[in-house]
Amino acid sequence: MYREWRAAGVPGAVAWTSVARGDGPVRVLPDGCLDLLWSSRRGLLVAGPDRTAQVSLSVPGERWIGLRLPPGVGPAVFGVPAEELCDSRVPLADLWAGAAAEVVERVGAAVDTTGWPTAGAAVLTDVARDRLRAAGGPDPLGVRVATRLAAGAAVAATAAEVGLGARALHRRSRALFGYGPKTLARILRMRRALDLARAGVPLVEVAVRGGYADQAHLTREVRALAGAPPTRLLAPGGD
Repeated sequence: MYREWRAAGVPGAVAWTSVARGDGPVRVLPDGCLDLLWSSRRGLLVAGPDRTAQVSLSVPGERWIGLRLPPGVGPAVFGVPAEELCDSRVPLADLWAGAAAEVVERVGAAVDTTGWPTAGAAVLTDVARDRLRAAGGPDPLGVRVATRLAAGAAVAATAAEVGLGARALHRRSRALFGYGPKTLARILRMRRALDLARAGVPLVEVAVRGGYADQAHLTREVRALAGAPPTRLLAPGGD
């Protein structure tokens, strides 16, 4: 009931759609991203960057369309620093006032068509692309920092590479990602570790390859960020 694909016109963005089956709460892991969302029940929302997992509960049959913006891109689209949206879900109208009404109308027309998922996702993508262009594109610093941290670079080395001191990088990171570079690095490292584990790599090896002290350290970090140990997340049907 869930599918995703690369969104054309917005570098690094992913469009996704789902229909809730009513199986209970869904654990949404932090990823450093901001999302533009449409819900058949709640309308248009903005999902800010999460520091820990959020538990989402949808009613059976609730339809969702989303556009996931990569770390550092969301502030240019939404027009506010990421730290103002951290760990929150807010109506788009709270950010864009009257401009949100036009988006609501466009998405409403799109989801009334027989091809509602792709048509609605195309509207969200077009809106984000136009906003991004009007803003002159994302802050290039965000792309550089997120790329280096996603590749496993240390925060100090990343700061040196982009020519910023520790305090300046922390300040800019809060505006771009919602939190400091160390938190973003922890989240991205967890995502890499879980990807390796899902590919069949044993957890003890995942810990080594991910730069954790040992498997116990990996488990503690995943539990702190995801609210559950990796064994539970990786189990069939796990959250």
